[in-house]
Amino acid sequence: MVNEPAFRHDRAGTPAAAWTPSIETLPPLHLPDSRTRLVVVGAHPDDETLGAAGLVRAAARAGWEVTVVTATAGEGSHPGSPTHPPALLADVRRRELRAAIDTLAPDARVACLDLADGDVAAHEDALVAALVEEVGTRGDDVVLCAPWRGDGHPDHEAVGRAAGVAAVRTDALLVEYPVWLWHWGSPEDVPWDRAARLDLGEAGRAAKRTAVAAHASQVRPLSPAPGDEVLLGPDLLAHFDRDGEVFLLLDEAVADDALDQVHRERPDPWQVESAYERRKRALTLASLPHERYRSALEVGCSVGALAVDLAGRCDRVLAVDDSEAAIDLARRRTARIAHLEVRRARVPEQWPEGRHDLVSISEVGYFLSPRRLDEVVGLSFSTLTDDGHLVLCHWRHQPVGWPLAGPAVHDAFLATGAPVLVEHHEPDFDLLVLGRPT
Repeated sequence: MVNEPAFRHDRAGTPAAAWTPSIETLPPLHLPDSRTRLVVVGAHPDDETLGAAGLVRAAARAGWEVTVVTATAGEGSHPGSPTHPPALLADVRRRELRAAIDTLAPDARVACLDLADGDVAAHEDALVAALVEEVGTRGDDVVLCAPWRGDGHPDHEAVGRAAGVAAVRTDALLVEYPVWLWHWGSPEDVPWDRAARLDLGEAGRAAKRTAVAAHASQVRPLSPAPGDEVLLGPDLLAHFDRDGEVFLLLDEAVADDALDQVHRERPDPWQVESAYERRKRALTLASLPHERYRSALEVGCSVGALAVDLAGRCDRVLAVDDSEAAIDLARRRTARIAHLEVRRARVPEQWPEGRHDLVSISEVGYFLSPRRLDEVVGLSFSTLTDDGHLVLCHWRHQPVGWPLAGPAVHDAFLATGAPVLVEHHEPDFDLLVLGRPT
């Protein structure tokens, strides 16, 4: 069952004037010089125009590449319409979105994902995957702008959460814009210390009015018939007819528990006892140049199957993973191996101290953002002893919902100039053993 917003668009809300003193004192928002792409995502056509039209226009005028993504076609805005069934209304709203963006950034790319209006939360994983694909592997160049996660509308909040996860996975800079907050909320509901204001100027304000007017199905009645009433009346639109737009740049990390959820739902998510996985581990062990290692660090141990195998070749093994559920499963598997320690740690942020003559990074590199992977590369080699070995083994195909694939992960390590001691390629996975770069 879809959760309905606690507010109603057709009932009186907070007057626009109540927000003016707080908004006028906000510091200015500046487009960062280090970014060159803007991806704006909304739950419905018109969200991006109401909340971020000025930002779209400013980015386009600065020469940025601009993409606008709407999760749904907004077919549920008039459920009782006698003249516009959902399919027709969806077509209308897609065209309105294109027309609105044309007035702000004519060269922008516009995409509609056609998720179910009113039920975006049920499709968050698909939305995360779409946004990760849109941002790609160059997230350091991207400002990702989405509805505020506290906006009060379930679709808006679902899109905000999905954008937050996509930003974590890609290194995009997340910027959030309120829409319905202005209607139901009060100044006490806003984290003003993390808010900034983009000045539009007279030309920008006029362009935004034109863009808002392009969403005719929302700002004017569909027809005189009951059920076709205007959705966004003058009182609501007054919140967006300002000389500035408000954006939130929040400090709190967005929870990305996808891998933890996988381990909670299935005790053996990767089928570690399958013939494929057992053979891959056997090849990994056979590729190690030394018969015996003093100390090994395994990054991303999952349920601990490889850690058990490494323990047979090492005097000491430290296996780490960020997933609490995975750690619980790994500890059960390894409980009787005294020289194998399983520890929860998020890398690179909680990289374990100490030096090791073997570091194993297997099937985990593509679950890191590009920036975090680069940090892991540096930490891995700094952890290796002079005669140590780094073993890498990754699936070659593209994981859905993450920007990197196995070959790109291995390329990041090879870019250091580390000597390649063992190299093995198959259609489904790559295996490398590297020495410490000189």
